[in-house]
Amino acid sequence: MRLKEWFSWHFPELTKIVNDNNIFTKLVFFIGNRETINDEMKEELTAIVLDDEKAQQIIDAAKISMGQELLETDQLQINKFATRCNELIEFRESLTEYLRQRMNAVAPNLSALIGDIVGSKLISHAGGLTNLSKYPASTIQILGAEKALFRALKTKGKTPKYGLIFNSTFIGRAQQKNKGRISRYLANKCAIASRVDCFSETPTTKFGESLKGQMEERLKFLANGAKPRRNKEVMGEVIDELKKEGLFFGDKVGVANGDDAEEEEPKKSKKDKKDKKRKRSEVIESEEEMPEEKPKKKKKKSKD
Repeated sequence: MRLKEWFSWHFPELTKIVNDNNIFTKLVFFIGNRETINDEMKEELTAIVLDDEKAQQIIDAAKISMGQELLETDQLQINKFATRCNELIEFRESLTEYLRQRMNAVAPNLSALIGDIVGSKLISHAGGLTNLSKYPASTIQILGAEKALFRALKTKGKTPKYGLIFNSTFIGRAQQKNKGRISRYLANKCAIASRVDCFSETPTTKFGESLKGQMEERLKFLANGAKPRRNKEVMGEVIDELKKEGLFFGDKVGVANGDDAEEEEPKKSKKDKKDKKRKRSEVIESEEEMPEEKPKKKKKKSKD
């Protein structure tokens, strides 16, 4: 914003042509002084802007620009500032890519449901994925709004409807009267996704994608009354799909190929059950026949 303000004194038309901040900083560093722009620079401008028409607009605007002249000292400082802004933008993009990779490795379903940034904020605020998976949906709903919650409890006012999950696109797309319902529904789905991510051995995004589809259906239901699918049906479809791929084993604990799955215990016959029951009854009868031992009286010590 400050770079646009500084450079607009020299070339104000550029801010209207280019809206992207990253491209704008690259153009400021490349152009320097608008008086140096000519038709021969069109290919280089096209490579930066990624649009032939915009590159021609920049050349035409530079010829008739109403901005004031730029001194060499001012140009040097603006170039340094543009370089620094470009480095910060690249650094932010690298951090975003790192966060995306880590979330796909740690919590793929939560990331697919609510996004990398909001999901990472929930995990960070809860103190880890394990702690988040132990929270009920009502706690996840107001996670990040503890101050407002305790203030409402103290003053007996209205409790908050959402905390960190307010940054999700689902709540932003909902109508004002339905924001509380959507936040409650979204917190429920976040609880499911976090538990699947925490306790599953084979990470997959299929549960998160199906939960995201349920959120879309719920938004349509609140908007026009279209009946959504039940949670049991959706989870059943995902489990069946994973069973076909060999990634789900029900109650068994195993890996993707199923080699390390626990073996089922052999079923006991009726005769073994009867023998066990008879022995248990004999033990109980023998305990009842035994006389109870009377507690021994303690001898009183003489005063001598």
